[in-house]
Amino acid sequence: MSLIPLPRLLLAASAVALLGGCSILGSGDKNPVTLYSPAVQVKVDPSWPQVAWQLVLAKPSAARMVDSPRINVRPTPSELEIYRGASWAQPATDMIEDTLLRGFEDSGRINGVARTAAGIRADYKLSTDIRRFESDYQGQTTPTVVIELNAKLIHVADQRVVADRTFRQAQPVGSTDVPAVAAAFERGLQQIAQDVVGWTLVSGQNDSAAAPR
Repeated sequence: MSLIPLPRLLLAASAVALLGGCSILGSGDKNPVTLYSPAVQVKVDPSWPQVAWQLVLAKPSAARMVDSPRINVRPTPSELEIYRGASWAQPATDMIEDTLLRGFEDSGRINGVARTAAGIRADYKLSTDIRRFESDYQGQTTPTVVIELNAKLIHVADQRVVADRTFRQAQPVGSTDVPAVAAAFERGLQQIAQDVVGWTLVSGQNDSAAAPR
């Protein structure tokens, strides 16, 4: 495992920009970067309701250092660093958005779901804010992957917040190797996506059923 202190992130980013057309897989780059792309498939819970309403997913929000392709690691509570030679294939916000969208689509429980930009007429909007997406040593010899996000389900017609919940996943890595860290992120991402999808379907259905006819 090799870490880069966070203050050096801008320097590293500048170096990447200067490389121009150099491939991330090598072609002259003495320090190739390994890209990690978690493959997540949300498991359908039989208790999830079948819904008739439509849903749009707002683009997730996050602090600048969270919304980055760099893989963050917290060696101590007051330090945030990044893994050298490793990167996500896309920033955390894109990973969360794509994973949730696929989760809803593959669930078979909702027929109308899309990103906000798709322009569909939706009954509800899911807004998410990613608070943590990092590997955290927490005083131990091996890290734990922590993913934390807040989700709000909003009724579009009157902008009423139907439900609000913070979700958190902590996945022990059991190793300091970056591939093991990436695998723990994949497990955490799968579980938190499953939790959010199920919660959204149940919360929206409860609100829809309680609405005056």
